[in-house]
Amino acid sequence: MPTAIEIFKLLPKKNCGECDYPTCLAFAMQLANQKVKVEACPHISEQAKASLAVSASAPIRLLRIGVGESRVEIGDETEIYRHEKKFFHQTCYAVVLSDTLSTQERREGLERVNGLRFERIGQIMKMDMIGIRNDSGNLEKFATAVEEVSSSTDLPMVLFASDPQMMRAAVARVAGRSPLLHAATAANHNAMAMVAKETKCPLVVREDRGLDMLADLVQKVKAIGVEDIVLDFGPRSLKDLLENSTIVRKVAVKKTFRGLGFPIMVNAGAGERAILMAMISTMKYGGIVAFDEIDPAEALPLFVLRQSIYTDPQVPIQVKPDLYPINNPDERSPVVFTTNFSLTYFTVMGDIEKSKMPAWLQVVDTEGLSVMTAYAAGKLTPDTVAKALESSGAKDKSKRGDIIIPGMVSRMSAKLQEITGLKVIVGPKESSALPKFMKNL
Repeated sequence: MPTAIEIFKLLPKKNCGECDYPTCLAFAMQLANQKVKVEACPHISEQAKASLAVSASAPIRLLRIGVGESRVEIGDETEIYRHEKKFFHQTCYAVVLSDTLSTQERREGLERVNGLRFERIGQIMKMDMIGIRNDSGNLEKFATAVEEVSSSTDLPMVLFASDPQMMRAAVARVAGRSPLLHAATAANHNAMAMVAKETKCPLVVREDRGLDMLADLVQKVKAIGVEDIVLDFGPRSLKDLLENSTIVRKVAVKKTFRGLGFPIMVNAGAGERAILMAMISTMKYGGIVAFDEIDPAEALPLFVLRQSIYTDPQVPIQVKPDLYPINNPDERSPVVFTTNFSLTYFTVMGDIEKSKMPAWLQVVDTEGLSVMTAYAAGKLTPDTVAKALESSGAKDKSKRGDIIIPGMVSRMSAKLQEITGLKVIVGPKESSALPKFMKNL
């Protein structure tokens, strides 16, 4: 985003106040802080508006791949470090199937991809894309494989072929799916860019001889009329991946170098090295990571890593404050309370479920803070717990007359008992001890 002075130079300098700000400089300062849109100025020229639109656009271009609810978005990033603000579009993971596989083998491959699905702290983690690679060298076999996979899944697609004619034939079988085409190279960029332009599909530009040559190739592809581009610099090592990914992000964000202002794709392959590449790419600015295969035991920790990086560091993950039934409780079941920090909630819920004892779990609004953090910050108090119990109608659903509190906040027991009239039972300090505690209650 340009500075306020740079914006001011493009404004009409009428100081008319029609933008709801007294001077053009005041309006420029609001624009620089992204608190107002340029259209609020009725006298700005179209040339200045276009200039501001280009300079204000995200340094990493936003790309949309696929259609419908399964469509993925990558790019549109503005930060180098997550703590500065947040990262917006998480790294997408894809599994690539070969066109040499039989129909049955491809179907089994798709089933394995669909099986890579986990739930953690209320969020579903899964594979995002499916790829089809032309290993056969046969046009009809590749196009048929693409068509078969397309008819069996809604996942966005990545098509891998070096021959533009094969790519054109394959894209014709999935018209309207907006697949990502891999790849334009120094040898085929003219023809491949024409395929992408005519079909309006995003295109991977691949060059492994250095970032300077990659930037040059990007300019050639853009000159043909393709704007939706993904970069593939073909890293030869983990060191190469880390260094080049960092350079691409820094020159795009800090220097606004549009020649490399695009998402990055990494072909990881399979095995332990693939997982290491995926980890580095997830932590360092990867847009897409493509695997030849990936085991569920490898996918889960990778998904958790991605989930941790792409949450908003300024906003803890929260669940709705409410009274939740666990193991089919009735009016004789006790009430347990915890905070609305998602990780805390799902941990406590899981441990109560393990006890197989029915209970009501009261979730108190602590703005997403954990038990001890919320207690120290004054957001988990006897008053807030009593208010939550009253709001959820916990006393009407549980006639037992007692409440189990986390052992970490045992100090609030006397005050809470006085306010609520409930018998307070101090529970274990760690929720992992809840199953045994509940059974002995």
